Amino acid sequence: MNKKILFALWGGLFALCAGLGFIPEPTGFLKFLLAALSVGFFVPGFLLLRECGKTGDRHTLQLVRNLSALSLAVTLALLIANFLSVLGSETLGSILYYMLVIVSSPMVCGQYWVLSLFLWACLMIASGKALKKK
Repeated sequence: MNKKILFALWGGLFALCAGLGFIPEPTGFLKFLLAALSVGFFVPGFLLLRECGKTGDRHTLQLVRNLSALSLAVTLALLIANFLSVLGSETLGSILYYMLVIVSSPMVCGQYWVLSLFLWACLMIASGKALKKK
């Protein structure tokens, strides 16, 4: 598949997960659908890794690694800020949570936060290993 198509698909899935992350407490089939969508979000990233591993495209490998690391770092910072916002106003807590939903869209959309964090870490480690090979 073409890299431009994979990046467009990945960005579209990010936006879709961000929008659907605002659904409060989904149940039943909707919960399953959102979890599947959140796992599906990572498919284009892994396809990019596979393609770049074959072609030796260091720039894209670095981009995927940096995106993964940035997502994990910003998610951690927002989670800590969210917990600390208990000392602040309700508005501050809401703003921080909305930022978390958008920045960490597959995590909140899928309802299983550890799964999304694990898949981001897998992308980061796999791209790092692919870079070491090149």
